[in-house]
Formats: sequence, C-alpha cells, structure tokens
Amino acid sequence: MVKKTLAILFSIALIAGILFALVPRTVVKQMAVRSGLIENNYYHEGDTEWDNGGVEEYYFNNLPSKYNEIYRELYSRLSAGEDEAQIYAEVSVDDFWIAYYSVLADHPELFWIGSSAQVQSNAVTGLVAGYTIESTVPPNERMTTRGMLEAAADECIRLTDETWSDYGRIKSVYEYLINTVEYNAHAPDNQCVQSALLNHQSVCAGYAKAFQYICHRMGYFCTYVTGKINMGGDHAWNIVRIDGNYYQVDVTWGDPVFAGAMEDGTGITVMNYNYLCCTDSEILTTHTPETAVTLPSCTDDSYNYYRINGMYYENWDTDVIYNALMESVRNGESTIVMKFGTQDAYERAKVELFTNKLYYDADQYLMEQYGVSTWNNRYATDDEFRVITIQWL
Repeated sequence: MVKKTLAILFSIALIAGILFALVPRTVVKQMAVRSGLIENNYYHEGDTEWDNGGVEEYYFNNLPSKYNEIYRELYSRLSAGEDEAQIYAEVSVDDFWIAYYSVLADHPELFWIGSSAQVQSNAVTGLVAGYTIESTVPPNERMTTRGMLEAAADECIRLTDETWSDYGRIKSVYEYLINTVEYNAHAPDNQCVQSALLNHQSVCAGYAKAFQYICHRMGYFCTYVTGKINMGGDHAWNIVRIDGNYYQVDVTWGDPVFAGAMEDGTGITVMNYNYLCCTDSEILTTHTPETAVTLPSCTDDSYNYYRINGMYYENWDTDVIYNALMESVRNGESTIVMKFGTQDAYERAKVELFTNKLYYDADQYLMEQYGVSTWNNRYATDDEFRVITIQWL
C-alpha cells in the first residue's frame, strides 16, 4: 500500500515537473504573482512614488484606485518597449482597456503604439492573460525616432521665449502646429504624435498628441480628451492649465485646412482662435467628452484670445464697429475678426454688416487703394462662439 502511494505521488510530481518545464517562465511568474507567492514588481499596494515619465498623469490620478496596479504595470511594460507580454495584475477585459487607454492619454511619448491592440483572456476566469499591441515603429528604430521627435518639439519651443507668459507660449504651440501640419484623413500613423511633428500630416489625434507632447516638454500640464463631435464621428482635443485654471484647446478645429475639409463653404483661410483656451460653455456645444475620468471644469475666460487682442465687443455700437472696420483696412490687415458678448449684439452685427453693408466704406477704401471698380470679401459667422470673420484680401 505504501509503495503504491509513493508511486502515485512520484507520478504526480513527475507530471507536475513536466508541465512546469513546458509552461513558459512568464506564465509561471504570472501564476505566482496572482497566487500571492511573490509580489508584482511593477506595483505594490500603498506605493506613493513611481516612474511617471516626468509628466502629471491626469488619468492615473483620477481613476479609481482599483486601476492603480494595472495602469502602473502597463505603463512600465509599454514604456520599456514590451509590445506583447503576460499581465501580472488580475484585471477583467473591460478594466484592462480603461487602464490601457488611460496610459496612452497620459503619455503621448509612447509614439510607437498604433491604433489597435489585442488581449488574450482566460475563458474560465475572464481575466486578461496578456496583450499584443500594433507597433508603428520597429524596436530598432525607436531611439532614432525619439530623437527626431524631441528635436522637432524643441524647434517649436525655440520660437518662444521663457520671458513670455504661459499663455503666450501655449498660444505659440497652437499656432505652430496649425501652420506646420496639414489635416489629412488618410495620413499614415495618424493616431501617433509623429504624424504631426515629423510627417506634418495628421488628424485630430495627431494634432492633440503633438500639442500635449510639446506642452509636456515645456513643463506645462496638458491632458488628452476624446469624445464625439456634433457633426458625427470620434474626436480628440486637449485641456491645459494656466495659473491654476483649466482651459479647453482644440488645435484641429483651429486649422483652416480642417475647416475646408469639413466643407464649411466660407473660403476663409485664416487661423481660428475660438478653440484656444476656451471654456466648457463654448466648446461643449459641439464637443462631447467620453473619458474614463471626470475632466476638470474650464470656466475661466481670462485668456480668451479676442478679449486679450481687442477683438471683443460686449454690446453692439455702430460707431465702434465702423471705426474698427476702417482701421483694419487702413492698417493693411488681411482680416478682421470680431467676437460679441451677447446674442443680441451678434445678431445685430450680422444684420448691420451683411444686410446693411456697414463695411461698404471699407470696401471703397480698398478699391481706391488697388485701383479697381469692384471688391469681393469672404466672410464667416460662427454662431456657437458669436464670432464674425471678414477676410479683406
């Protein structure tokens, strides 16, 4: 009887040894971590410090604590270039994706991660066993690409001066990207920062990640926001912080090339500053965020571009607007932009300008200057922001 028992135990041990030898080491370690035999070296409960890449991780800081372990493990693995791996944290498929996209929202410098990824899950427990990402840059090219991205960002930063206000420097980044990136729905790698900074063709994700990447490099808080726009489709933009207040920024919608792609029909080719440091009440009429965390409130309008630059008119005043029109053409400006503080003022402006032709004398001045008998303007009205743009030249 004893011999039979020993034989059975020996057989079990032999089978276990064979299975152990056949199971990949990563799976064995995963099993050991999940069973509590060893600690997860990527995260320990109670940790208050960890590698965050030198940026303020808004998503990590605002996710429920149950995501801490998987977020930290994913960031560590992805930033180390692990395009596929076994996951130690015990996490459901849904929670994995929340943590995964939160890592990407906090870290635009993970530029090689493409738009798709797959997970492998346990059919019995439902827990994620591992992941595989789509890579847009081979591992042996990433160091070179990183250097190119840093150089491209620094080229933008060199156009600013550290003596400028934070708003002035952020505005310069906004303008730089609009001037150097062309909106192209078919641009390669358009979900990654390099599409905007290196290839100079991208879509909203590339614009927003490039803006975030440069702001991070300048030491500014900037987070990445995803959601829907009222004309349909997914969209991405940013939120920045200046002097303790938060502001919405949508570089894509500031680009006149994007406006042309959306077929607004105005022919306006000037940069749109509606989406530089705007408020929730302005942007949320057209943008609906869909994020895993609650976003900061953006209610302050101290850095409204039109207020700062003398283009803001709280109420309608015929003489004031007439003088602004004439001053614009006499100064040789190609465009005049006016933002109105009330709906009544804005509606009155549209009537006086486009029905009653308040700009008639400005056109007469231009015809005299250029020696022509007719003059055609292009104009655009933005009902959401109560902004009127007239392009003289």
